[in-house]
Amino acid sequence: MLDCQLFGLQPGWHHFVNVLLHSAGAVLLFLALQQMTGALWPSAFVAAVFAIHPLHVESVAWIAERKDVLSGVFFMLTLLAYVRYVHEPAIGRYVTISILFGCGLLSKSMLVTLPIVLLFLDYWPLDRFGDSRSTITKLFAEKIPLFALSIGSCLATLLAQNFALGSTEHLPLKWRITNAIVTYLDYIWQMFWPVDLVPFYIHPENRLPIPHLLVSAIILVATTGIAFARRRKNPYILVGWFWYIVMLTPVIGIIQVGLQGRADRYTYLPQIGLYIALVWLIRDLMKSWRQREIVLGAAAAIVLCGLSILSWKQTTHWRDTETLWSHALTITPDSDVAHAGLAGILLVRGQTDAAIWHYERALSLRDGNVAAHYGLAIALAQERKVDPAIAHFQKALSIQPDNIQVSNYLGALFANKGELSSAIAAWRQTLSFDADNADAAGSLAWVLATASDAEFRDGQEAIKLAQRAIRSGGENPIVLRTLAAALAENNRFTEAVEAVERGERMADAAGDSDMADNLRRCAELFRHGEQLHSTQVSH
Repeated sequence: MLDCQLFGLQPGWHHFVNVLLHSAGAVLLFLALQQMTGALWPSAFVAAVFAIHPLHVESVAWIAERKDVLSGVFFMLTLLAYVRYVHEPAIGRYVTISILFGCGLLSKSMLVTLPIVLLFLDYWPLDRFGDSRSTITKLFAEKIPLFALSIGSCLATLLAQNFALGSTEHLPLKWRITNAIVTYLDYIWQMFWPVDLVPFYIHPENRLPIPHLLVSAIILVATTGIAFARRRKNPYILVGWFWYIVMLTPVIGIIQVGLQGRADRYTYLPQIGLYIALVWLIRDLMKSWRQREIVLGAAAAIVLCGLSILSWKQTTHWRDTETLWSHALTITPDSDVAHAGLAGILLVRGQTDAAIWHYERALSLRDGNVAAHYGLAIALAQERKVDPAIAHFQKALSIQPDNIQVSNYLGALFANKGELSSAIAAWRQTLSFDADNADAAGSLAWVLATASDAEFRDGQEAIKLAQRAIRSGGENPIVLRTLAAALAENNRFTEAVEAVERGERMADAAGDSDMADNLRRCAELFRHGEQLHSTQVSH
């Protein structure tokens, strides 16, 4: 909101803010690691990899994913505040930790696992565990207020979570668990080989090969066992590995949101743990090398240059919507989401035939894609293919009954066909989910006030709906004409004339001469005590 106030809709400035926040997060990560470990160059390298890794392009280049980079800044600030608290405990410093953590949760609820990460950091590098159980219990009790914030965030997220792209509840738990196991390894592979990255990865559902699943499970269990076995000699492996595992848990797909199998943006903070484990392991393994500084410096430069080139290439795919989805289709040609995404931009550009082809291709791949049904219905309606458009709107509503855009469009199409009972039902469905929806209230009020068939008219309800539309959406010439028609239906002609004259002045001020003329004709009818029953039903 602040960005829009400052920069309007100029995308360059919004991108700049994302880059600024991401850069700040990288600097803060360096400071936090350096203060915790005292290791300058390993901390700097981890922060540099975090800053330029191609998997993070999505979080930075996608303006709407501001929550990633913003939550990242608060995550790093919380780590810094925690280090200060550990060095010199004080209530004020703990309150600072809680406030920063709360801001991070408000930015993105994925940070709910941060208290667990802090417990692992207590083990290494802060070395606060000691040898007694009482110390561990005390450290856990110290985090109780933070855990309370996490629990509150989880409850709020579950209550507020809306439907995304299509139904996910039908995905069996078995499919979600198997995908989660493989996804943990897929993200690690992408960390080392970040190519062919796309904005949407198709969920494998039950198509995962058993050998692939078994190998992934064995690697996860073996790595966890090794990390635990080496916890005293190489504690950073345990900490880094569980940082990764724990932070990914909320978005690994057990609680499914949307139909994606995984997403690059989910690795934004979790993979820091892997960076730490790997960098400190290599540092220890090369302690005895004579030319260690030269070798590590050269290797670090090569890695950072390679990642920079790949990140630059990845940013080119995010140049605009068409480029992004076209790239996605070259990598995943059977992605229904990519086809629907590309169709959407083609439809906006007026390339209706091409848009219809992509929408139909999307639905041939997955008939449950609500966005594709909705977009195809819009395209068909523009081509005057009303009945097929209605069929796709109805299919979309059968999958997602609370999609008020679909039910509003469906009502308009039915009204244009003269099927008033169906139109009324569609608008009432909208109002059942959003009682203050101005479009549905205004459209329904118009039909109840002006339908030529008395069976459908209800002047009293029409007035209430028109007034509700004004309260929700404000006054404009159309809704004032609707209110006037409803008043006239109740023989309140003087008030009806006043309403249309107010609308006429607004239309004249806006330069809409056609609407102004229409309102003048309505005013004349009302002055003669006539109602609008012979008027066109849909407005």
